[in-house]
Amino acid sequence: MALFYVIDPESVGVYFCGPTVYNYAHIGNARAAVVFDLLYRVLRHHYGAEHVVYARNITDIDDRIIKASQASGDPIAVITEKFAQIYRNDTAALGVLPPTAEPKATDHIPSMVAMIKKLIAAGGAYENDSHVLFSVDSY
Repeated sequence: MALFYVIDPESVGVYFCGPTVYNYAHIGNARAAVVFDLLYRVLRHHYGAEHVVYARNITDIDDRIIKASQASGDPIAVITEKFAQIYRNDTAALGVLPPTAEPKATDHIPSMVAMIKKLIAAGGAYENDSHVLFSVDSY
């Protein structure tokens, strides 16, 4: 069994891939939120709350979100904010602590594109049928 070590006990970071907000959360979303909440609480207890940053993203652009927007006629931003807030309310009802940071995917598209270009250039990813896929062989 490998032990858990932090690089800097004064600054412990935890990232949780949060929900894609196009519909109501399901049990899998709830399970993941509760599991990461437990980890967050353990780290806060061990290292001190002031030393732990917990980021949980909101995926606010996705094929399913676009389809939901087209089907309902509502703008993407209306759909994503509605379901993001419902998700926050649901996780709060489960007793899950809010994250320290909650970045939205759409706020970071330029940096994602830059990272994808670097991966492709380094052979870590490739384009196929208008998608970019990780090159498993490169790892």
